[in-house]
Amino acid sequence: MKIRSALSALALVTGALFAPGFGVLTTATDAHAVTKISHATATSMFRSSGITWSSSGGCSDRYNSTCTSFEQFNLASAKGAQTLKSASGCALNITGGTETGHAGGTYSHWNGYKLDYSKYTCIGSYIKNNFTYIGVRGDGAPQWRSGSGNIYADEGNHWDVTYYNCGGC
Repeated sequence: MKIRSALSALALVTGALFAPGFGVLTTATDAHAVTKISHATATSMFRSSGITWSSSGGCSDRYNSTCTSFEQFNLASAKGAQTLKSASGCALNITGGTETGHAGGTYSHWNGYKLDYSKYTCIGSYIKNNFTYIGVRGDGAPQWRSGSGNIYADEGNHWDVTYYNCGGC
């Protein structure tokens, strides 16, 4: 009986070490299996939180760069937007999602990790006053990191946010 208890405890500890977001084998920048959601699910989540979205093309086609799409968006990223809205109390308008036309990479718009937000005074002040300035990105955009590890980059005419997690949801 003691061997079974010891093995059960070892299995629990091992599981915790290898679980996404825990243990010594993961960091804020390690890629994990993510839950993807549809455009309809994302817009429902955003609508329920008072988050708006817009596109220069007035559309949501993932394959059209003038649209704003949330197709194949990460659930944790959508929850991260909801957390930002709730914590800041600021208006949030999304201008970029998973549509084509953004830079590539693992933690990209296309892969569901990023959102672009309209640049409003309220959200800019919230980011700069509550998150840690971490310097400029390779393209010169100043960046701030939230306590949960998400990155907020000021790209001049909008905020580019990389969600590694839901922001403490």
